[in-house]
Amino acid sequence: MIQFPAGAVTFAYVLAGVYFLRFWRKTADRLFLSFALAFGLMALNQIALSLPGPDDERVGYAYILRVLGYAVILLAIVDKNFFSIGKQE
Repeated sequence: MIQFPAGAVTFAYVLAGVYFLRFWRKTADRLFLSFALAFGLMALNQIALSLPGPDDERVGYAYILRVLGYAVILLAIVDKNFFSIGKQE
């Protein structure tokens, strides 16, 4: 029964990534591309968590993808706020 919510969350991550990718194609803003990449990493994390069983000791390594996704979001926000100060868009 846990597979249905995990699949729904994975689908939501993919859908959010495609949504941000669409905005990136329209605006060419790196922030949207970074968010699309981060949601793609989180979708891969969900897939990696569902492949081995819950008792597998290697399941903790899959969370590295989630940490990388959050790091991409954090770096994108820092890049947008601090390194594009002098630019007029």
